[in-house]
Amino acid sequence: MTGKEECMEVRILSEKQHKSIREITRITGLSRNTVRKYLRSRADPRYKTRTKRPSKLDPFKAFLEERVKAALPHRIPAPVLTREIISLGYCGAERIVRTFLSTLYAKPAEPLVRFETDPGLQMQADWCEFRKGKDPLYAFVATLGFSRETFVAYTTSLAFNALRECHEAAFSFFGGVPHEVLYDNMKTVVLERNAYGDGKHRFHPGLWDIAKHFGFMPRLCKPYRAKTKGKVERFNRYLRYSFHYPLVSRLKQVGLTLDVATANIEVRSWLDEVANCRVHGETNERPCDRMVIERKALLPLPQRIVVEPKKELEVVPAFWPVTPLQRTPAIYEQILQEGRL
Repeated sequence: MTGKEECMEVRILSEKQHKSIREITRITGLSRNTVRKYLRSRADPRYKTRTKRPSKLDPFKAFLEERVKAALPHRIPAPVLTREIISLGYCGAERIVRTFLSTLYAKPAEPLVRFETDPGLQMQADWCEFRKGKDPLYAFVATLGFSRETFVAYTTSLAFNALRECHEAAFSFFGGVPHEVLYDNMKTVVLERNAYGDGKHRFHPGLWDIAKHFGFMPRLCKPYRAKTKGKVERFNRYLRYSFHYPLVSRLKQVGLTLDVATANIEVRSWLDEVANCRVHGETNERPCDRMVIERKALLPLPQRIVVEPKKELEVVPAFWPVTPLQRTPAIYEQILQEGRL
């Protein structure tokens, strides 16, 4: 992790989460002097340009890949393949060969271990993709780890501005900010994984601005391991099959296409009346009930963010967007009301 990444983490932990120097040292692994240096400095350290050094093994990787592929399902020991490429001019260590060979074999599936987080600790965030092309439709989904309370916002873009607005709306919906937010490989979140070593990532500078403003720490799940953020992944499936597809099918029957404005009105009603009030299969409690506990542990919202009163969340506004839909609002309203009966 570069000085810039370390500095941002230290400042968020100190200024937003009010951790002591001793606690920051324990969390980050930095020395106390380094923590003090970052807290005293007002200027942000700059990224250092890294030059990737070529490996002695690079000219022989294609050869090794072919040898491994030809031997499957059996394995050729690393010492044997090392001797083969030495005869071709390789002058490196066997350890380098062994490390590279380990990336060529499929690893056994890791056992699934469910874990629970303390109230207010973690929010898991993800995108759901419903339509591409000229008329795209996506949904930003954010699930709190303890309560399973979930926020959904439909958008027509995956750009960073959409991500920022969705964060603001989610924190406003929850009435506070979690201590950390878990993501996958979103391009608007991480520029390069393991850029500075294992687990030390280069995050999007705009994400650091959001994190510093709200006071949360960005975290990444393991690559190709969606189950690391399984709480939001499971809700994504629930959203698709219990809300999105039923709504789309009702509109399709009368020749209408779901647009972002209609989707956001309907999904807010569904969240308040169904999704966050159902008995959750893992906790055996309703997310809205556990949210009473979790909300107390969330970080406070910045002053410019206004919390939406709960009573307003439970009532769907009886108005439609000014922009004309494919049919008149009355037709949409009639179709959706019939679907609720």
